[in-house]
Amino acid sequence: MIDFIKFLGTAGARFVVSKQLRSSAGLWCSLGGSNILIDPGPGTLQRCLSSRPRLDPESLDGIVLTHRHIDHSTDMNIMVEAMTSGTFNRKGKVYLPRDALDEEPVLYRYLRKSVEEVVILKKGNSYKISENVVFATPVSHIHGVETYGLKFKTPGGTVSLIADTRPFTELAKAYRSDIIILNVVLYQPVYHKEVQHLDLENAAELIRKINPRLAVLTHFGMTMLKQKPWELASRLSEETGVKVVAAYDGFKLELSGYLEGEKILTGEEVKNE
Repeated sequence: MIDFIKFLGTAGARFVVSKQLRSSAGLWCSLGGSNILIDPGPGTLQRCLSSRPRLDPESLDGIVLTHRHIDHSTDMNIMVEAMTSGTFNRKGKVYLPRDALDEEPVLYRYLRKSVEEVVILKKGNSYKISENVVFATPVSHIHGVETYGLKFKTPGGTVSLIADTRPFTELAKAYRSDIIILNVVLYQPVYHKEVQHLDLENAAELIRKINPRLAVLTHFGMTMLKQKPWELASRLSEETGVKVVAAYDGFKLELSGYLEGEKILTGEEVKNE
């Protein structure tokens, strides 16, 4: 089986999500024979069931939440129900920050006993999905709520998701990987204490420092959409010397080529939207 990541949604920030200019579903990862869902935002269940080929929630081995914000977590409970066959088949694990279980829990209490384990994410920890797949949460992000990015170690290599955050010095070292996925909400910097997201120049700097085999931009806010992400990705490829692509809803990235050094993408490398 070929390892892949399917971008069920590529929306970031409240207006793109609320207007559904892009889907706000999460990421489906098939790695080392395990299926992992990351950040099930609004519409994730529908996107799984309407995908071609269909992505069966009952085949999930785990669900990972990078942070509790609504565009990342709305479909958490329905995806747990779907993963566990309506809670009749106790299986799978849920990984999430501690504050997602606090006073306003993202994961409902009655569902917690339907999974094999609820695992609390912590800075610097590693988590074993299967014999072949381990992921880590190397650093705490700066994002208003408890937030972690993910670094997956697979038999073929490493894949990192740099989740929502204000830029800080340790990011590049923490997520040095063969493939990096970056949540790039902003086209230009917004200097406001409550705006804690990467902009395009932050992404370019991280790509230069990490120098991966492939960088994928996703989680776009309104300013990024207006600037045509596929054109921005092409520009970053020229500026950084790294292959950079902009994800789109339904984009399927087969990992084997990049992890083996051949650099192969499935489908259109640049989607003219």
